[in-house]
Amino acid sequence: MSERSEFLNTIDAARVPARSGATFATYNPFTAQPWALIPRCGPEDVGDAVSAALRAFNSSAWRGLTATGRGRLLARLADLIEAEAESLAAIEVRDNGKLAMEVKAQLRYIPEWYRYFGGLADKIEGRVLPIDKPAMHAFTRHDPLGVVACITAWNSPLLLLTWKLAPALAAGNTVVIKPSEHASASTLAFAELFERAGFPPGVVNTVTGFPDELGEALVRHPAVARIAFTGSERGGTSVYRNAADGIKPVTLELGGKSANIIFADADIDNAVNGAMAGIFAATGQTCIAGSRLLVQRTVHDRVVEKLVRLAATARMGDPSLPDTQVGPVTTLPQLERVLQYIEMGRSEGAQCVLGGKTPNDPRLGAGWFVEPTIFIGVTNSMRIAREEIFGPVLCVIPFADEAEAIAIANDSPYGLAAGVWTSEAGRMLRMSESLQTGTVWINTYRAVSYMAPFGGYKRSGIGRESGQEAIHEYLQTKTVWMDTSGKVANPFVMR
Repeated sequence: MSERSEFLNTIDAARVPARSGATFATYNPFTAQPWALIPRCGPEDVGDAVSAALRAFNSSAWRGLTATGRGRLLARLADLIEAEAESLAAIEVRDNGKLAMEVKAQLRYIPEWYRYFGGLADKIEGRVLPIDKPAMHAFTRHDPLGVVACITAWNSPLLLLTWKLAPALAAGNTVVIKPSEHASASTLAFAELFERAGFPPGVVNTVTGFPDELGEALVRHPAVARIAFTGSERGGTSVYRNAADGIKPVTLELGGKSANIIFADADIDNAVNGAMAGIFAATGQTCIAGSRLLVQRTVHDRVVEKLVRLAATARMGDPSLPDTQVGPVTTLPQLERVLQYIEMGRSEGAQCVLGGKTPNDPRLGAGWFVEPTIFIGVTNSMRIAREEIFGPVLCVIPFADEAEAIAIANDSPYGLAAGVWTSEAGRMLRMSESLQTGTVWINTYRAVSYMAPFGGYKRSGIGRESGQEAIHEYLQTKTVWMDTSGKVANPFVMR
């Protein structure tokens, strides 16, 4: 195993292997070779991590800390992330094959989430209720939930973790993190920063391994109060089902089949660039991928011609190099899945006008690559238009007018995001009102911020991450009543 490394979990501020001593290899998608060993945890490790988080939650070191104090810890963590950004980015690129230029940009931006939620920590305010009962005083307060399980995906491990972790900690919870088995290394390296930032032991813990060996144990653990999950619809369904038995709240950020809609009055060059960003950036391995490109018929051929010409120039290669534009697919099973969908598209009658196979390029070695692929002649009833492929595969669907564009876009089990390209202000507003998605981008695509709530409609998920709304996902409201009369009323009558 060349360039071998080994990572350990963090439990109660200690670096620990799995109790069994078992490990598993994580692979570099560019070389298709194992490069690091990750602890293969089981239910007993989950128990250790949750117990540590629960002790921390009840400890004076954490519960006795003021909200302002929590905010200061998050600000210190942000500074440490900035200092370690290059190192963390290098680990993540090697582990999941994402472009270095994008991961580095994410690591430079991630600290802002911790600063933002650190600033919100001491602005969680209850209110005095103008209660209608005489001699009564009532007010509300917001309390943390307890131990939160954060389960993350392999495509952007540290960014997606941050969307959960920053508000959960700002609200006063403690956490157990379970990263994807396909990309755990950067999370394990990141967890070591919390001790350096001054967080008490046990506030942040990690467990690594396979969902069927520890996922259920984590979700169903009686001391876990909430689950925040990003991943596939199948995985989210399992989390939701297991959480329901414990009546536990969940945040689920699941799949997408987002429509990127180009109207004839759009700036076509900008729209084509936006279509490229929507599907071929991150090799299409993003829940917000604009995998359905809806194009008004009067400009359909022109858009497709420009798009094919531009996409054909996309440089595939080593994701660690700055001039690479399309990296490998993260896992071998995902590569096979993408290729199966490409064949499915052909069998459904769609026309592949670009790509459609693994590249024949010796410079790419044994890497898990799929060429940027474009299908035309797609109808919205085809499986390639309805199911999430999670790869660099674009389905172009023509439409006649605004009403048809809305109908096609909303005819999906998913509702995570949509893009609209138009120069007409009225249409911008109408489309933003009519599209059944949690995010609508107008004349842009793939923009996110710590200030902007993110989440899905329909089967794309439950709850919101980022923005002020997110911190309330990790709080519960308590109402306090005080009788100021000095008398106990009739005990057999409700006050």
